[in-house]
Formats: sequence, structure tokens, C-alpha cells
Amino acid sequence: MYALVDCNNFYASCERVFNPALRNQPIVVLSNNDGCVIARSNEAKALGVPMGAPAFQFQQLFTEKNIHIFSSNYALYGDMSTRVMTILGEYTPDIEIYSIDEAFLNMAGFEKHFDFNDYGQKIHKRILRGTGIPVSLGFAPTKALAKLANRIAKKFPQWNNAYVMDTEEKRIKALKWLKIEDVWGVGRAHAKRLNDIKVFTAWEFTQLPDEWVRRNMSVVGLRLKHDLEGRPSIGAEEIKAKKNIACTRSFDNMTSDYEYLKERVATYAGTVAAKLRKEKTHTGMICVFLQTNRFRTDLPSYNPSIMYPADFPTNSTMEITRIAHKGLDMIFKKGLQYKKAGVIVMNITPAANYQMKIFNGEDPRHQDLMKVIDLVNVDAGKDVIKFGGQALDRKWKMRREHLSPCYTTKLTDIIKLNCKK
Repeated sequence: MYALVDCNNFYASCERVFNPALRNQPIVVLSNNDGCVIARSNEAKALGVPMGAPAFQFQQLFTEKNIHIFSSNYALYGDMSTRVMTILGEYTPDIEIYSIDEAFLNMAGFEKHFDFNDYGQKIHKRILRGTGIPVSLGFAPTKALAKLANRIAKKFPQWNNAYVMDTEEKRIKALKWLKIEDVWGVGRAHAKRLNDIKVFTAWEFTQLPDEWVRRNMSVVGLRLKHDLEGRPSIGAEEIKAKKNIACTRSFDNMTSDYEYLKERVATYAGTVAAKLRKEKTHTGMICVFLQTNRFRTDLPSYNPSIMYPADFPTNSTMEITRIAHKGLDMIFKKGLQYKKAGVIVMNITPAANYQMKIFNGEDPRHQDLMKVIDLVNVDAGKDVIKFGGQALDRKWKMRREHLSPCYTTKLTDIIKLNCKK
């Protein structure tokens, strides 16, 4: 048995913990540089704010409906996530953190000693008491079904934040209710392909022959089908493995300055390289892209991207930056006004499986240098050590005009109480 624990409206809930006046109020959280809506409270959803909405286009709606706007407070959200996951560790030793606000709990053997309905309520109350974050829980024999059970717990209040899918009747009923495009792991392309053959629900998907699913959706789709049938097939490696890591940013202002773009690309390359090293992985392919402002129809539009294979699997900032700059040189055009750039690393493989080459491999001193830099930047502060391609004399800051205090990670932002005798 598995449980999927999901924090409800996580970013909005984090803001409400330290500002109770926001309860039952519409809230939106914006992306980097306050660009687009990346999180909405239920109240904001009901007012018609779509996910990904450009903030400047919906400013009038925000004002008219008194929608509270927040910039992404990653320090706060990350710390609150850690607190939630730590509490979950009190209930099972086997936890797989799926995202900042979701985790799978392996509950194998617990059914002999606990009623899962009661256990789910206990976990919900403990997290709410310990962090102020409301969660929903879905219990089921497989991870895909636990994800579905969690969706039911969120959708239908009568289940009091926890739903247990412990019978075949419940499984079939849930699969017939769930639309195929809402199935965990089924993207738009697969959903369209399935709709074309008259498959509109998760139940109809499970009735397809294994051969068709394997041929059209690969072994990953076949594992998903088996998981929905109640046969555990999705392991930790399918959940944790990443296909790519990206660092992309919109600029405060449009620019045609090549040196500025070169510095930005170097900084983004350094960010993704550090993430690779933290996750003990390598990349075999680096993608660089540029974008002009898609909302300025009066200006020329140009959105190029280019992918370069690495000569060898790497997580070295120096090597990834070198390749990224090579890609930038190929796609940059003078005279255009750019609004966004990014670096994406793909073909990610475990660093432990790295096969060295005799004549065309990475200088082993790179890894020693990267380890020292990472240690210093962790102990002394982020970006204490920078590379020459990055602006050494500048402190880049995102536009975050609606940033809330870092209540739990900055001493200066801790809430102060005036206690009078």
C-alpha cells in the first residue's frame, strides 16, 4: 500500500501560515521576475485566473477582485517543504519526495496494524498542527492509483482530506471517473492519440492491449497501465529520474547587448551545472535558447534554440558554459530585442556510471575544482565564488515587487510579538 501526500495550494498556504488574514482570500503567486501566475488558491481559480496567466494582462482583474499577489518566495517555500517532509518521517521510514509539495509513503505492512482512514486523518492533523499547511492523502496499492486517490480526496470534501482505495470496486469506479488527460504521466500528445482511438477515461486506457500501449507509449506507458490495473510497476527510479534540468529567466528590460546575453547564459549554465552535481548526475546534451518579447507584436519575432552534444558526460561548470557560449554564438542575431534566455541540460545520466575516455575525456582536475567551489558556496554563501564569464561586480536580482518576508530563514524577518504585562 502507498500513500501520496500532497500539500493543498502549497505556495498560497505558505503565505497564509504567517498571515492568517489571507485565509479564504484569493491569492496568486508569480514566477521569476513577476512574469506569470504559477500558483493559485481555490478562490483565485474560481475568479477565472488561469495557470500561466501573464501578470500584466490580468492586473485589472487582480485589482477589481482584490486578488492578493505574491512574488515567488523560494526560501520560505523550500523551508516549509522540509518541515512537512520531516513530519512525514514520523509515520513511515520509507519516503520518496516527488516534488516540493508531494511525497509517496510506502505503507507496506501497515494495514495489519492501522486503519488507513484514521491514519490519514492523523497525518493531516499532525502536519496542520506542526506547520499550518493543509494536506490531502490518497491510499492505494500502487503509486499511480495513490495519485488518483489523492485527487479524489482533494476533489470531494466528504472524505475529509484522505481517501483509501482498498477495493476493486473503488478502483474501477475511480478509473471510469478520471479523464485520460488527467492521468498522472499522460501528456498532451498521448492524450490526443488516445482520444483519436476513442479512449477518454483511465478505465478505457486499462482495457487496451499491452502490445498497443508498449508500441505507442513505450515501456513507461506500459508500466503506467499496469500500475492503474493495481499491479505495482512504477519504481522509485521512474519517479525520481529527470529528463532535463533548466535555468531560464525573463529580463527586466529587453536587450540587444551580446555581452549581457553572454553573461546571462554563463550564469544559467553555472546554475544547471551545480544542480547536476548536487544530484550526482551528468549531462550529455546542452540546449541554449533566446526569445524576443512575444507580447510586442510591433517588433520582429525571433525565438531560436540550438542543441549541442557534449563530447563526454559532464557536470563541470566550465565545460557546460563553454558549450552554451558556443550555442549562443550560433543563434544570436544583432539588432533584435531579446526578453528571455535559458540553458537546458538533457540526456541526464548517473555520475556513478560515468565511462571515462582515454583521448577525449574531461580533465579530472575539473571535478576536484567543482567540489571545492560547491563546498565554499554552501558554507560561505551562494555565489561567493563565481566564474570569469559571470559578472563578478554585479549582484543580479530578480524583479520581486510582491515578495513576502522569509519568516523562517532570515533572522530579520522573524515575526516579533509585543507581550505587554
